[in-house]
Order: sequence, then C-alpha cells, then structure tokens
Amino acid sequence: QVQLVESGGRLVQPGGSLRLSCAASGRRFGGYVMGWFRQAPGKEREFVAAITWNGGNTYYGDSVKGRFTISRDNAKNTVYLHMNSLKAEDTAVYYCAAVPNVGYYTRPSEYTYWGQGTQVTVSS
Repeated sequence: QVQLVESGGRLVQPGGSLRLSCAASGRRFGGYVMGWFRQAPGKEREFVAAITWNGGNTYYGDSVKGRFTISRDNAKNTVYLHMNSLKAEDTAVYYCAAVPNVGYYTRPSEYTYWGQGTQVTVSS
C-alpha cells in the first residue's frame, strides 16, 4: 500500500517555472514506477511523465517534451516534476501515480495508486 501526496501547485505566469513534489508513504517506494498525469476541466486525464523504479529511464508526453523533467529520490520517497517554459495550456490539476512494477506506463488504468492532485494555473 502506498499513499501519495502532491504539493507545489500554484498560480504562475506564462514562461515561468514550477516544481511539483509527490511524497509517498509506505515501504518499498523504490519498487514502484512513478508517473505524473494532468487533467484540465472537460478533458480526459493526460499522461505527462513517468520514471522507472531506479530513475534510470524517463518518458514524457509529447506536449511537455523538452520543457518538463521528472526525477525521483528514493531515499526521500519523493518524485518531482520540474516544469519550465509554462504555457496557459499547462493549466490543470496534476496527479501523481504509482504502480509496483518494472518498465513504464502511460495510461491511467495501468496505475494502482493515486494522489489527490495539486492545481497548477498558468496565467498572467
């Protein structure tokens, strides 16, 4: 069992940067694939990024490639999402997700555990 708590979401201006954090409780955090998803009003949940259990491989959705970076610190049971060059279309609730497996996953249905989300608003 893993519990996930996101933090760091806020209002930011276009072109700005933000770092989201996801703190995980429970054992064997290092055995989980971690992902970030986002959901804007009226839209489906969208894959943002994923990172394998040891941080050796990362994967990104097309809309954030080159702007966002996912990382993890297994000693702190935390995964991060570094967001640069933010655009208005990045506005959404951002969710952290976890699944106890190897490889990587891009579909929400593939993840077992979810956080409550943190709101990111990009606006001037």
